[in-house]
Amino acid sequence: MEEKERLLTVDRLKTQFFTYGGVVEALDEVCFEIHKGEIFGLVGESGCGKSVTAASILQLVQKPGKVISGRILLNDEDLLQKSEKEMDSIRGSRISIIFQDPTSSLNPLFKIGYQVSEPYVYHQGKRKAAAIREAVEILKQTGLPDPHDKARNYPHELSGGMRQRAMIAMALTCQPDLLIADEPTTNLDVTIERQILDLVKNLQREFGTSVLWITHDMAVIAQICDRVCVMYAGNVVEKTDVRTLFKNPCHPYTVQLLRAIPSEAVTADELEEIPGSVPRLIRPPTGCRFHPRCNQTMSICSRLKPQEIEIEPEHTVACHLFTQTEV
Repeated sequence: MEEKERLLTVDRLKTQFFTYGGVVEALDEVCFEIHKGEIFGLVGESGCGKSVTAASILQLVQKPGKVISGRILLNDEDLLQKSEKEMDSIRGSRISIIFQDPTSSLNPLFKIGYQVSEPYVYHQGKRKAAAIREAVEILKQTGLPDPHDKARNYPHELSGGMRQRAMIAMALTCQPDLLIADEPTTNLDVTIERQILDLVKNLQREFGTSVLWITHDMAVIAQICDRVCVMYAGNVVEKTDVRTLFKNPCHPYTVQLLRAIPSEAVTADELEEIPGSVPRLIRPPTGCRFHPRCNQTMSICSRLKPQEIEIEPEHTVACHLFTQTEV
């Protein structure tokens, strides 16, 4: 099998938040790779560490948070060794992000065209008039109707779907190596969501950009991603390609996640709820963090954190069910 070229490597990433209530162990040695030209999904329940992972990659973890250890390699350059000035030149040019809520991400005081044109001015040194022309063109590529007119509008004058298209346009202005999409369709209705998913897939193919798609929605993962990483309580529990994940899920958490969403194979009457809730990460469970909610737990699960193992080519699982028998 031909080895795909790596764009981003997240290696044993550990991020913590130092609060008055204690240390929040948000990410506990998270590892994954994103290949060039692919859409890679990061999926899990709210509070599992998906957005903290994105913030860590961009070095935007806010105090009292801090990346404690690990490496984040972008084309073999460790982003954690970069200065703030160096990261400022990387954000928006080599790595861009689309946030969940474009309303809070777009400045209400400036017109859409001005905001989309800013990366052209800041990162590429274009003159303002040329940058505005480029902004209109990329707004057109995102399917925004009447882009010349919409570029003269303020954010509040556009619909939610239009604002999200403007955010996508802004993120793609400098044709970044990596686009991080942090639940960008959560607040959109189903029809607009599908349009945005199709748009990102088409633009990803056109620009050759790699995408890190963050979501809690397994149905979205199925529609857009090539490979996927399942997270639980700050840990990676399973990684594989999307087809394998849905055909042969192996970690008990992944299995229960899939049983909790409607599909052709699972009717509404057969839907299962995962008992309990995601643990507080100030004092997370010992051993496997999922063991208090797991329906296949063994005594070792509460004592020892399972290591990731490859159970088939390019399919890894962190679960004692696959590493050893009950002891």
